[in-house]
Amino acid sequence: MAVPDFQTIMRPALAALEGGKPRSLSEIRASVADALEVDEDDQAQLLPSGKQTTYSNRIAWALTHMTKAGLVSRPARAQYALTPRGEEVLAKNPQRVDMTLLFTFPEYQAFRTPKTSSPDDPADPADEAITASEISPSEAVGQLVRAADAAVASELLERVLAQPPAFLERLALRLLQAMGYGGRESLTEHTGKPGDAGLNGLVRQDALGLELVGVQAKRYDKSATVNRPEIQAFVGALQGAQTSRGVFVTTGRYSPGARQFAESVAMRLVLIDGLELTRLMVRYNVGTSVRETFDLKQVDEEFFEE
Repeated sequence: MAVPDFQTIMRPALAALEGGKPRSLSEIRASVADALEVDEDDQAQLLPSGKQTTYSNRIAWALTHMTKAGLVSRPARAQYALTPRGEEVLAKNPQRVDMTLLFTFPEYQAFRTPKTSSPDDPADPADEAITASEISPSEAVGQLVRAADAAVASELLERVLAQPPAFLERLALRLLQAMGYGGRESLTEHTGKPGDAGLNGLVRQDALGLELVGVQAKRYDKSATVNRPEIQAFVGALQGAQTSRGVFVTTGRYSPGARQFAESVAMRLVLIDGLELTRLMVRYNVGTSVRETFDLKQVDEEFFEE
């Protein structure tokens, strides 16, 4: 099965500590994987940050929360053990242990209560959102970042639509350059002008222009559709430029027929619609800038293992 949420992991992690003997993190991971039938492929799935597996992250947060509630102790380096309270919880809750149950313990209530020193120093709404969340802090922060990126992408599309058509042509070339196509500005040419034969730009992948990518950009209303005839015309323009690679960018969307035709031709065509355009702009920092960065800290369990 897919990696369960960290609350579902809590009870199997407690059960892994039965018997009175301290267990290592690797032993707990193995026991929980067997109990919940998490296969090796699912265990290898990475968080969006790419720095840790989702499975290891959720195991670690499950143990952290249960330790704060007094169900689990750390009697030695990189070792976990069941406390008397943990034994009692395990015996009385054969089906599930989760945050609702942990909140019955004062130690956990103190751990989860937003820290505010006075009415003049209220809790940050983001802190409250993460505190109230039922997912791990790593995933909660990831959700907040994705929500912020989606809001930025939506605003970017409105900003692009407010610009003249030539702006989108230059934007498409700049985005491709930011993605690593063309290498440097001198290998990217904006050709958009009357009689441009259907190509608004060219990207040369090498100094001699042997690897040429043709670019077409159409600023349409975001609900407008690019249809098959326009992609056919683009293919003709690519043939005229003696290249078999092309990128068609629009602020609108593509009809199923347009996408089917692009997939059926021998040329290598990439169709980027308004939604994908702004997502790529956010990802490659084109028209955006990094406002703030945060480091989310977590105990490095590997550091404490023998």
